[in-house]
Amino acid sequence: MTITWQLINFPDLKSTELYEIIKLRNEVFVVEQNCVFQDADDKDQGCFHLLGWVNNDLAAYARLVPPGHIYTYPSIGRIITSPKYRRFGFGKQLLEKSIAASENLFGKQTIKIGAQLYLQKFYEGFGFVQAGDRYDEDGIPHMHMLRKWE
Repeated sequence: MTITWQLINFPDLKSTELYEIIKLRNEVFVVEQNCVFQDADDKDQGCFHLLGWVNNDLAAYARLVPPGHIYTYPSIGRIITSPKYRRFGFGKQLLEKSIAASENLFGKQTIKIGAQLYLQKFYEGFGFVQAGDRYDEDGIPHMHMLRKWE
């Protein structure tokens, strides 16, 4: 199965692409994780969006956040793989592509993420380390993690 990657600045997103992003984020973050929260947080507009397509189906997505927009550091957020594509390794590809895109867009800077606790080992596999105490976000245990450039 082949995935095609697309990096788009928010003003350049087509309405159909934005709809697919919202639909996938709602499917996983709201319905699957049974978490009622305001996903539309007024941060998307200042970000780049990495979309992974299998044919016309959005299989993976991440939001690339410029430094100073949420954190001092650049950030990768809303990291998500569609449930029907989780067994194909697209999550790993998504994070690899996100890290590379962050470097290309913002230079070799430390990247900060707000990670769900159960994914700690996954992110550690890409060089992220815990930075600070664990915290609750919308009823889900999280932690901040940093990936420093060497």
